[in-house]
Amino acid sequence: MIRISPVRLVDQNGEQLGLVDTPEAMRMAQAIGLDLVEVVANSRPPICKIMDYGKHKYDLSKKEAKARQHGGELKEIRLGRSLKIDPHDVQIRVDQARRFLMAGHKVQIVQRFRGREIMHKQMGEERMFQICQDLSDVAKIDMAPKGVGRAISVLLSPDKDKVKSIKSRMIQEDKEKEKLELARLEAEIAAQNEADDLADAKEDAQEEKIEKKKHKGPKDNRASNPVDDEIADLLG
Repeated sequence: MIRISPVRLVDQNGEQLGLVDTPEAMRMAQAIGLDLVEVVANSRPPICKIMDYGKHKYDLSKKEAKARQHGGELKEIRLGRSLKIDPHDVQIRVDQARRFLMAGHKVQIVQRFRGREIMHKQMGEERMFQICQDLSDVAKIDMAPKGVGRAISVLLSPDKDKVKSIKSRMIQEDKEKEKLELARLEAEIAAQNEADDLADAKEDAQEEKIEKKKHKGPKDNRASNPVDDEIADLLG
């Protein structure tokens, strides 16, 4: 039950009819055998559309089932609450969309208008087309930028071939980086081993020098015995 009146009405053909009292909008829907459905509840006034609600629910369930079958979901990213969003914040949301697309999800990007910003819809459209261009390396446009009430949105889906190519390149880059890190590690270890070998050789030389000093007795300055010398000569 739609309790707020008036509502911003969109007819069954997608044409915007502006502000219409809720009872009148419901009468218009019933007159052609359709329903009045609130499609954007958090705007003021809410956006309602004349449609076949049963068919709408069925189509949504089919889309959700298809998304689950292909391992993807529909992710919504809003560009703030108005056109005044900072360019840096826009870039953050573009990066978020890129990650979702790389993960295989569809992304709906929404730009909302506040107050008199609705008079400058072309600025929102230009921003949407620029975002589509920024994401063209991983995405394709499922639904071109389209205005509904006080908002404009675009639907993007992953370009599987492009995403696959980027992932393959990232894997290759990671492998090359790993090789460089391994080569750097090997060089570092080789330098450590060489330093250890030099230190060991220096310590061994010092220890050998000390041992020689230990085994070398004091010099015997006593005069030699001629008899001992003669015996030593005879014995060879």
